[in-house]
Amino acid sequence: MDRARPPDDIPPSDFFLRWVPEAVARDAHRQERLGDTEATIVFELTGPEGGLYTVAIAGGVVEGREGAVDEPDLRVELDVDTWRRLNRGELSAPEALLRRRLHFHGSLLLGLKLHFILG
Repeated sequence: MDRARPPDDIPPSDFFLRWVPEAVARDAHRQERLGDTEATIVFELTGPEGGLYTVAIAGGVVEGREGAVDEPDLRVELDVDTWRRLNRGELSAPEALLRRRLHFHGSLLLGLKLHFILG
């Protein structure tokens, strides 16, 4: 099964606040893969259109909001261009990590699960 891909020109705010929660809500397989994951992830996107977004996961439900929480389980830092390339499938997360375009701070295991949440 192909993963759902957001529109190429989606603003980050729409992606985190609307698209991700809706994509998870209508995909039972993705909810199953999330299992009993409970976590808070902060995404810091730098550059034009950048911002801070928090994604909270609990009970197979994903909620997004603007801003950051003080002590997330994982903090993900990347620029908007890298974020768009990851969404389009032009760049893999391991490659972005190796190129130092993507940075994880916190739970590496949760970082590895991100594709279950976002794609």
